[in-house]
Amino acid sequence: MIGKIKSYDEDTQTGVIKSEELTYDFHVKDWSEPVLPIIDSDVLFEGEGDTATIVTLIGNYLDHQDPVKSRRIALLLALFPLTAFFSGHRWYLGFYKLAIIQTIVCIATVGFGLLWPLVEGYLLYTGNIHKDQQGRPLK
Repeated sequence: MIGKIKSYDEDTQTGVIKSEELTYDFHVKDWSEPVLPIIDSDVLFEGEGDTATIVTLIGNYLDHQDPVKSRRIALLLALFPLTAFFSGHRWYLGFYKLAIIQTIVCIATVGFGLLWPLVEGYLLYTGNIHKDQQGRPLK
């Protein structure tokens, strides 16, 4: 099941997960992550009665994630005309919906939409775009 952590008490090491309209209690022994539970984080879990077991974090909230994608590769994909036309940098970084929108804009404007990837190339170069879709920092 998918739910959201609604509370967590570090003293008792217990918390509550809400999924749809139901709530499930969990204990940190059923927690499968290296960090403590964070309120409002999305989780995947098994529900047994009103208890959650095998609780795993999902989403892009972890600050300690290691970089996977390269800023240089994303920058090259944004600046090379053919890949920029098809929003290669956004596909590479995992922003699929935005990549589709950018590609449609480029096609609809017969290439004038290439200004968008050029601006994003500048933002990649200056570090203003610094994470991939999963929230991991760029190398």
